[in-house]
Amino acid sequence: MKRLLLTTSMVAAGIYGAHAQRLMGIATGNWSGTTSLALNPANLGDNRARFVLDLGGLNFGVDNNLAEVDLSKVTGGTSDGLGGGGLLTFSGNNKFNIMMPYADLRLPGAMYTIDHNNAVALTMRFRAFNQFNNFDKTLFQSVMDPTASSATGYNFSSSKFNWTAHMWSEINLSYSRVVYEKGKHFVKAGITIGKMNGIGFLGVNGTNLNAQFYTNDSLVANNTDVQFASNVVDSAGELGSGLGNVSLFSNTSGNGGSGFRADIGAVYEYRPDDFDPKDNSANKYRVRASFAITDMGSVKYKSALGVRAYGNGTMSASDLAANITNFSSLKDYMNTRGFFLDTGVRVTKVGIPTAMILGADYYVASHFYVNATWIKNVANRGKFGNSYYGQLTVTPRWDTKMFSFALPLTYSAMTKKMKAGVGMRLGGFYFGSDDILLAVSKKAYGVNFYMGAYVPINRKHKSSKGGENKAMEVSAPAPAATENK
Repeated sequence: MKRLLLTTSMVAAGIYGAHAQRLMGIATGNWSGTTSLALNPANLGDNRARFVLDLGGLNFGVDNNLAEVDLSKVTGGTSDGLGGGGLLTFSGNNKFNIMMPYADLRLPGAMYTIDHNNAVALTMRFRAFNQFNNFDKTLFQSVMDPTASSATGYNFSSSKFNWTAHMWSEINLSYSRVVYEKGKHFVKAGITIGKMNGIGFLGVNGTNLNAQFYTNDSLVANNTDVQFASNVVDSAGELGSGLGNVSLFSNTSGNGGSGFRADIGAVYEYRPDDFDPKDNSANKYRVRASFAITDMGSVKYKSALGVRAYGNGTMSASDLAANITNFSSLKDYMNTRGFFLDTGVRVTKVGIPTAMILGADYYVASHFYVNATWIKNVANRGKFGNSYYGQLTVTPRWDTKMFSFALPLTYSAMTKKMKAGVGMRLGGFYFGSDDILLAVSKKAYGVNFYMGAYVPINRKHKSSKGGENKAMEVSAPAPAATENK
């Protein structure tokens, strides 16, 4: 019974989808359209495109540090749970993190370069996260892999753990402006302000949980303090009917949430004399450095059902299953077993994955660049919400107006492993992956893919009358003027 309960919960969470990658193979390019906004809103300023019409895009994947997946054994786990047949090879981590799945759906939008100093963009998208953070490995193994359970049951302990499944839509307005330009030095700044509409969330946030499962289907929990909240449970305490009146882009009725988000950033470029500052169709910098804070904000749900369970006691998993769909019955049952269950409809804020992003881009020669990007989590994982895990990505790329090819190499702070990806762009059509190892190797901790399209109208050389330059021009420094004595 306990295996069925947790398996069902995890599968249900997957419905809401979830740590979207940043399209590292595409977003770092100079002709990347609005995809560069995911790294820094200041990237809009002095853009290589005059106008971009976004047609749409999708980014989807899974990631974890609990177990490697062996796709060659995908049929081996059907009779013994997900862990059977060698499908999963569990790591040595006692605590684990899972993003399964995460998704980012980009809707039509546009950007416009007003003049040399100003640019704006309007973008829309859906985002979804299903994230387990700092959970206990023993519990997961016992549910997914029966061979991991001993004949005498098992123990597990978790503190400061968080499970949040969240889906929301957003409409964003971005603005960037050149703030300093003198000689070889160039600085631009940008901001994105977005209106978010919460579609649905389900979260479990635990300060502490010590428990022992026994083979007679009983659970003993000590020193327990766990909170649950969701807007997909109606006021009567029944599961499943809370999303009935939720709108995708507005919150005039129903149980949906609303909130605001913001990104801020700045970019510095070193532009030596051998780059033509008037050629708006080509790269102008030797080195570019950027700093940004993204996804500041939260979604507020005014009619979310909240539950807090705390205390010490014993219960049967079968009895728990019989009462879990009605919170009035669940409260009465848990109170008789030594636990306290506090329930009620309350205002709940769900955080979005705030992150700090540092980047550096170096132009080597002849359309070849090397980019380094560091992403660090800033979100509070002690509250309901989602967060990114730290990563350092180095991306060599070949980048021209019509074609880009990149190979992002990432060190993940979550898995303590390397990831490899590939990104390609042909005009305004792009596709690729930030984590493609599972497709080319036997085992991997995750996989990711993305694709999308936009219609670009690129800028021309300022002094060009006959048309746009066909290639980037790198001119030699002008000779010193001869002074007449």
